[in-house]
Amino acid sequence: MSSKPFYITTPIYYVNAVPHLGTAYTTIAADALARYRRLTGHDVFFLTGLDEHGQKVAQTAEENGMSPQEWCDAIAPRFVEAWELLGITNDDFIRTTEERHKVGVQAFWSALHAGDYLYKGSYEGWYCVPDETFWAEDQLAEGCCPDCGRQVEFIREDNWFFRLSEFQQRLLDHYEANPDFIQPQTRRNEVLSFVRGGLKDLSISRTTFSWGVPLPFAENHVTYVWIDALLNYITAVGYGSDDPQLAERFERYWPAQVHFVGKDIIRFHCVIWPAMLMAAGVALPESVFAHGFLLAKGEKMSKSKGNVQSPAELAERFGVDAYRYYFLRDVQFGSDGSISLESMVQRYNGDLANDWGNLCSRLFNMTGKYFDGIVPALSAEEIAADTPLRAIAEGLPAKYEDAMVRLDYGKALEAAWDLIKETNRYIENSQPWTLAKSEETAVDLARVIYHALEAVRIAALYCAPVMPITSAEVWSRLGLGDIHSVTDLESESRWGGLSAGNVVEKGDPLFPRIYEQ
Repeated sequence: MSSKPFYITTPIYYVNAVPHLGTAYTTIAADALARYRRLTGHDVFFLTGLDEHGQKVAQTAEENGMSPQEWCDAIAPRFVEAWELLGITNDDFIRTTEERHKVGVQAFWSALHAGDYLYKGSYEGWYCVPDETFWAEDQLAEGCCPDCGRQVEFIREDNWFFRLSEFQQRLLDHYEANPDFIQPQTRRNEVLSFVRGGLKDLSISRTTFSWGVPLPFAENHVTYVWIDALLNYITAVGYGSDDPQLAERFERYWPAQVHFVGKDIIRFHCVIWPAMLMAAGVALPESVFAHGFLLAKGEKMSKSKGNVQSPAELAERFGVDAYRYYFLRDVQFGSDGSISLESMVQRYNGDLANDWGNLCSRLFNMTGKYFDGIVPALSAEEIAADTPLRAIAEGLPAKYEDAMVRLDYGKALEAAWDLIKETNRYIENSQPWTLAKSEETAVDLARVIYHALEAVRIAALYCAPVMPITSAEVWSRLGLGDIHSVTDLESESRWGGLSAGNVVEKGDPLFPRIYEQ
């Protein structure tokens, strides 16, 4: 068992809208990894939060008759509530309007200013306020923002610039020396091509509005919102703080093991962010994983397209665990994925109601019927007997770990489902209802029930990162402790860990079938 730190982040979400399926997707993926790493004994620090500065926030607040801070304070609880609803176990929730963030941002700029990585200049060009993004003339799509399709503004202002152009070769060298820094491979190729094409210095301040973190050495300049946002990954763990405890936190948890981001912001995270850290003499994160878009009827979900759905509505209809399961099983993490209510119902009824839920119901009922709800006792030899269940269970840890290292949630769940499906087959082939008819086959009946219960116990462990509520319920019905207190998954999932004499409760169906679309 290891107590090695494991630092996981989501992007911090912009306060222009309440949480939707896209933001929930990233957050659930990060949470599943955080839960899994806690099960394997790591000291996990899981960060999410809100990006609260920028011109768009100031404008939106004004349109709603509020100050920017009032607007942010009104939206922030919606994210906190959504993540609580979806079982997100973040260890911290950073808001870029917090003092600890401002202190860290200003310390960072002071370091870059002292190192001559910043200079004063002027910017003239196109700016998309909704995306808070600068664009060159040749990047526009028919005069509009190439990302969101909305109108852009031509701006002229004095800015401070970061000497990004000086880091082209250092970045390329880092990518070569660390082939897993950018994942998946398609995103890596995209970034390599972009950097090889040459880098331009980057504007890091704005002067046409005041809603941002002030530069400590330049009056009337506030930090460009995207750069402000990137710095949350280090300010949240104590960068720039005079507090000894926060300084110790930074030493313990930085660099992050993985930044989860959407593919649309990969250049900020794989080009600008590492270059900034290089300039400041701060270690780089180990990896950045850029997932694809969720597509509703072939289109990326966005507020402007009107196809954004509420996580709360789906969670209420299907349950939180089924919601989490669907998005991590049905969509290949890293690729764009098409989602629909129809496919969600199919996945729910097929995998959850039929395979997993029905297995638990049948088995717990048979344990109640044939053994008065008590886990039967077997000899050590009978427990260790070679069976298809034991073979699959013993191969599960390595398969699951391999998939989770690659953030292939579908493969990880598939490995757990191999055991679930084999347990269903084992019961069908062994026919405990027939064995129960004769005293001569009582030992065989006990063996079948015990082995099936043990397989369910292990399957619940490996379902727990994605479906924490039902896994905890299964463990509880098996007379076990708190599944979320497990910190040595390898030891806990060894075959034969279920104690004879435990009381098994039947309980209600874990996943009642859904009949209407």
